[in-house]
Amino acid sequence: MDVNTNKASRIMLLLAAFLGGLFLFFGAILFVTGRAPIGSAVASVGGPFHLEDQNGKSVSDADMKGRPFLVFFGFTHCPDICPTTLFEMSQVMKALGPDADRTGALFITVDPERDTAGVMKDYLSSFDPHVRGLTGNRSEIDTAMKEYRVYSKKVPLENGDYTMDHTALVYLMDKDGHFVAPFNLSRTPEAEAADLRRYM
Repeated sequence: MDVNTNKASRIMLLLAAFLGGLFLFFGAILFVTGRAPIGSAVASVGGPFHLEDQNGKSVSDADMKGRPFLVFFGFTHCPDICPTTLFEMSQVMKALGPDADRTGALFITVDPERDTAGVMKDYLSSFDPHVRGLTGNRSEIDTAMKEYRVYSKKVPLENGDYTMDHTALVYLMDKDGHFVAPFNLSRTPEAEAADLRRYM
């Protein structure tokens, strides 16, 4: 192989690598902004769950059918991300006004050992009443996490306590319980509410 052929091969490899990286980058941007088409991996997010809300009422995925809803996994001992996200979800519900009754917002714990129905009820009293907290036994929570492709891990603290590392996405689900896209909470509540209304 001569020098020119070798040089051309290197240029082609570099160009292919660059274009591949560019494709992945824009694919990630489209996915996060909710403009990517729903493929098999995306469509597989979400599924059956059977849990209990903060009032002790049984709640399943079937109960959410017929209206779009938001899903966020977290825990009540979370110091910052969870309360901030729940506050933002509450702002969306308030911006929806009467239309909030035509949608839903779920806060599913990743820490059921501490987050009992009573704990969830007390915790959620600070947020919009349309946000429902769901808990269950470890097996039930693990099933819900698996369906939504949620990661969580118990992280020990120095004082013998622990915190939870976990996926912090807000999932937008349509009327049929199918995943649409990660819901963007970095906009104004009015813009977020308008986005959610599109799926009603």
